[in-house]
Amino acid sequence: MPPTDNLLPSVLPPLVLPPTVAPPAIVPKPAPTETVRVLHVINGDHYAGAERVQDLLAKCLPEFGYSAGFACLKLDKFFAMRQTLEAPLFDVPMRTRLDLRAATKVARIVREGGYRILHAHTVRSAMVGSMASALTGVPLVYHAHSPTSNDTTRRWRNRLNGAVERMCLRRVSRVIAVSRAMAEHVAREGFDPERIAVVPNGVPRLATLPIRMTPRGRWRLGVVALFRPRKGIEILIEAMARLHREGISVRLRAVGTFESPEYEAEIIAQLQRLGLTEHVAWTGFTRDVPAELRKMDLLVLPSLFGEGLPMVVLEAMAAGVPVVATRVSGVPEVIRHGRDGVLTDTADSDALARAISAVVDGQYDWSAIRASAFERQTRLFSDRVMAEGVAAVYNDVLGK
Repeated sequence: MPPTDNLLPSVLPPLVLPPTVAPPAIVPKPAPTETVRVLHVINGDHYAGAERVQDLLAKCLPEFGYSAGFACLKLDKFFAMRQTLEAPLFDVPMRTRLDLRAATKVARIVREGGYRILHAHTVRSAMVGSMASALTGVPLVYHAHSPTSNDTTRRWRNRLNGAVERMCLRRVSRVIAVSRAMAEHVAREGFDPERIAVVPNGVPRLATLPIRMTPRGRWRLGVVALFRPRKGIEILIEAMARLHREGISVRLRAVGTFESPEYEAEIIAQLQRLGLTEHVAWTGFTRDVPAELRKMDLLVLPSLFGEGLPMVVLEAMAAGVPVVATRVSGVPEVIRHGRDGVLTDTADSDALARAISAVVDGQYDWSAIRASAFERQTRLFSDRVMAEGVAAVYNDVLGK
């Protein structure tokens, strides 16, 4: 096989969103005559936004001539929660962060399984994938889901992960960025902008907008996340306290698990201090996010930083649930303020409370927003559109 550098394609054109039009009809394409195998190297210890992308790609890529397998470095929640069970999954455990024996195992899987592309999704998997790529000569694609050097509140960890990512990018043929903001971040890290393709995340689309009446009385707010400091749940709780002081009745449905028991204790203590304990329902993790969204009148995304293009925002749009979100990373690329949702500043509980209040009071048309968001997701941010974009990158890498 020729060296990876010889496989570099010409740059894909920048993502340009078309004007708002009626959703196009789905025209079935003939089945590809050849199926190319792609091995996704993943962490596997969580099942959050990035893992949902991996799962949906495994479901949709065969339509475009590619089949996915998974080399899992931490066989945990992804194994238990994934939906596309027909995709082969290989257990490639890493004993420590620097246990690179996994790379030789991945290389063996590539050779024995006839995989022609490696696709990494995290710094850890990029480190393993880059070594496996060097051992096999198979090109490596890196999927940038969130800004590695600004992903946690621990600066030393951010710096270390950023340095490892920059080192691994030297071996990468192409980077797939989930938003323009992520593409700019990767370019600032030193990667050639001409080898970055913007492929927005996508989720399944519904045939028709679910019928719902404008809420009356107490509004049901919702938040879906792996709860950790950068998700801004503290800001949302402060905003709820202000809304209650102003006589606006809201209740929060919190879907997801906490990153650590210590952080969970901090949030519970905050709720007790503000007298909001009985106004929050914690549901834990769910495999059926659409079912939870049907129980919400507004989805709130109070993230502070570290987002690429949140899947839950797209899922809310698909379900016809209006979104109030902070202007973080790729979110403003999806939601047009006042049309598809309401945007507000980060780390500002008063601004978040005002944004929620504006929807509750009718300053923004709840029904019009949900209809516009539904149409936009259907047309631009479906799982099929995402898979087609990723397949186009694969085609360029292979010179097809």
